[in-house]
Amino acid sequence: MQHLLHHHLPAQSHDGTMTIRRYLLSIPIFLFIYVLQEAFITQLRLPLGGFSLLLIATLIWATLSTPEIGALTGFGAGILMDLSQSSPGPMGHWTLVLILAGYGVAFLGYGDDNIRSNPINIVLITTVGVVASQFVFLLLGFLLGQELGSISHIAFLLAGSAFWTAIVSPLVLKILAYIHANVFGTRSLL
Repeated sequence: MQHLLHHHLPAQSHDGTMTIRRYLLSIPIFLFIYVLQEAFITQLRLPLGGFSLLLIATLIWATLSTPEIGALTGFGAGILMDLSQSSPGPMGHWTLVLILAGYGVAFLGYGDDNIRSNPINIVLITTVGVVASQFVFLLLGFLLGQELGSISHIAFLLAGSAFWTAIVSPLVLKILAYIHANVFGTRSLL
């Protein structure tokens, strides 16, 4: 019995090491998305407020992952968003929001291949996740004493964010699903 337990434990730690190693492979991908966001996308003057490619990519990646990887992805992307020059909140504000959002969207899709294999479901979860993340960010900002502006302006920006997320998500979904499948050694369901 002891021999069986001893033989079984190294396999589990090896799987954990492989998961962390594969997670670390995603860091350059998100750094590239962050640079693209900061150098190009923030310079666009789109109607209805625009979009955050990093936020969209984070939630798509989390939807395709386990809840643990979703939370880790949210942590890494949250740090990058906190470092952004366009981020109005204090350091750690986006990190907290994206840990919760990454875990939440991953939890919704985890174990249900019907959700994870349907692009419409992933776009819907991502769009709702982006708007919910921004709402929670604003709510926490309000609790921290930040000025938010009028409710109509906030509603306009959240609606614009939902609009742009619903347009951009399908465009990047196939690419991110392919990269995610290669990083984690899984078969893409899309």
